Amino acid sequence: MSPDKRPIAPGSQEPTSTDAFIKGLWRDNPVFVQVLGMCPVLAVSNTAENALAMGLATCFVLFMSNTLVSSLRNFIPKQVRITAFIIIIATFVTITDYAIQAIRVELHKSLGAFISLIVANCLILGRAEAFASKNSIGKSMLDALGMGFGFVFALFCLGAVRELLGNGTLFGLMIFPDSFQEWIVMILPAGGFFTLAIWLLLFNGIKTKKATT
Repeated sequence: MSPDKRPIAPGSQEPTSTDAFIKGLWRDNPVFVQVLGMCPVLAVSNTAENALAMGLATCFVLFMSNTLVSSLRNFIPKQVRITAFIIIIATFVTITDYAIQAIRVELHKSLGAFISLIVANCLILGRAEAFASKNSIGKSMLDALGMGFGFVFALFCLGAVRELLGNGTLFGLMIFPDSFQEWIVMILPAGGFFTLAIWLLLFNGIKTKKATT
């Protein structure tokens, strides 16, 4: 039986706070299971550095917005909750945008408009609406960390494979010998789709195998 469909035994408690963290890393991974945030996943995962930076930026925005939404959940009127959530998310996206630009201009140029598009990432707004607005601050923070690190993990998996096969490097360091023939297609848009398809196949194959054992 799938681990996310296990019946709760009589007298047992609901899933623990730790479960709210773990589910985002594996069971409900935002990319490999829920297939969310495909725009940055496919667009900026041509190198491991870009993928890791975008993943961490999204994780930060998700963590901070979840925390603030949960803190204000009893004060935000239901009629304007989505607008309020978007304003909160946009505030932290702006902070992240300026922070990346201040830390490394080249990286900011590489990520380009996709930093600002974190506002439109359905993963962040979805967690604010479905979880943070209904749960305590502690659980909302754990949920954000789990989903955020799950997103980082997925982007890094794509970025590492695409950079290794496309350039023969990882974080700019040469991994393969000079005789290695780069697969240029891997750093092109088509390479993002190919790599994502392979990771989805592997990830779901592992989950299916575990569910049947």
